[in-house]
Formats: sequence, structure tokens, C-alpha cells
Amino acid sequence: MNRLQGKIALVTGGSMGIGRAIAELFAEEGATVIVGDVSQPEAFKHGNITSKSLDVSKLEQWEHLVEAIVGEHGRIDVLVNNAGLVGSYLPIDEIALEDWNRVIDINQNGVFYGMRTVIPVMKRQNAGSIVNVSSIWGIVGASGVSAYQASKAAVRMMSKNAALSYVGNGIRCNSLHPGLVETPMIARQAADTTAAVAAATPMGRAAKPEEIAYAALFLASDEASFITGAELAVDGGYTTP
Repeated sequence: MNRLQGKIALVTGGSMGIGRAIAELFAEEGATVIVGDVSQPEAFKHGNITSKSLDVSKLEQWEHLVEAIVGEHGRIDVLVNNAGLVGSYLPIDEIALEDWNRVIDINQNGVFYGMRTVIPVMKRQNAGSIVNVSSIWGIVGASGVSAYQASKAAVRMMSKNAALSYVGNGIRCNSLHPGLVETPMIARQAADTTAAVAAATPMGRAAKPEEIAYAALFLASDEASFITGAELAVDGGYTTP
């Protein structure tokens, strides 16, 4: 119960779904967790979780929040860039430009802004772990979902770039690639889309958010001290064939 004891962790998109499960598990394992989200979450189970307003697509909001966290706690040990959305299921020649830009702003630029503001803090500490939540669709192709795929593939490569750029600064960076997960976001998508992804998953089911959270916990913890630049698929075998 102390795999993150004494760590200060910032988790984006933590009001629900995967992000909430990550925040709760990190707190259970001893971390002081700051959840950044545009939504005000329901009360968390653990008292060592604080909710802060954060639109990840706004660099100035990142700068304000990181400054506040460092001012209060003196450090940031773990960053989980989890906030994201599908936004559109349309292919390249059909997606509206405003929808494309919105997905890229949140899924890709949000991760960039997060790393841009937190990495200088971690460099001063000469230590830190970054977990960027990508997707199975950041590894393999699918029809439609053009902006989501582009953004999640970018997250995968941004993670590898950061891993190699800052390995000398004691910073580890890895990407996490969930498959189908039982979240409010998935509940809102078309039932036939969900059924198709489940049918293509060798385990034949969706994951629970907690199953993704345990993978994030491992990557964030000192147990993964020799792991950087990795992409961890938690997908029931979806990307295996």
C-alpha cells in the first residue's frame, strides 16, 4: 500500500473513467494526488486527492497549476497525461476542421503542454516519471477516427522522444495504450463500434478502469526504474496479431 509513498502526482482528466481510477489507486498507494480536469468530480474516496480546474489545451492554465503545486509541495514526482477524447469518428476527408483541431488540442497539445511545464521541475529534481496515456489506436490502424488516431500516435512518439531527451536528467517517460475500457466516454459511443472492438479483442471483453490504473501505477513507481521509452499495451491482446 505504499508503492508511491511520499510522491506528488498530477493526473489530468481524473474526474471519471481511467483518470479517476488512476487517481484513487495512486492515493491508496501513498501519493498526494492533484487531479486536473475541466469537470468538477464527485468526492473521491481518499482525502489525499485534490481537484483543480485545468483545461489541458491551455498552456497558461498548465503554467498556473504547476506553479501552484510546486509552491505548495515543492516538487512533482509523477505526471499522468490522461485527459483526452475521441471527438469524431470521421475519416480525413470528412472530419470538420474545428473537430480535428479540438481533438489535436486536447489529446496531443495537452500532452505537450503538460510535459513542457512539468519537465523543468523534474529536471531540477533530477527525478520524475511521466506516463502518457495513448491508445491501441496509437499503435494500430482503424477506419475513421482520424484525429483521434493521429493524436494518440503522436503521444506514443512524443513519449519516446521525451524518454531519450531527458534520460540524463533522471526522468522516465512511457506511454500506456489501453484497449476497450468500460468508461463514460465509451458508453457514449455507438454500440456497434463498441461491439466491434470487443469482438476484435482476443480476451473478448472490455477492461475495467482499475486494470488500466494498475499498469499506470507500475510505470509511475520506482518498480519501473529501468523502464523508459516503453509502450505498454493493456488491451486484452488487441494489438498482438
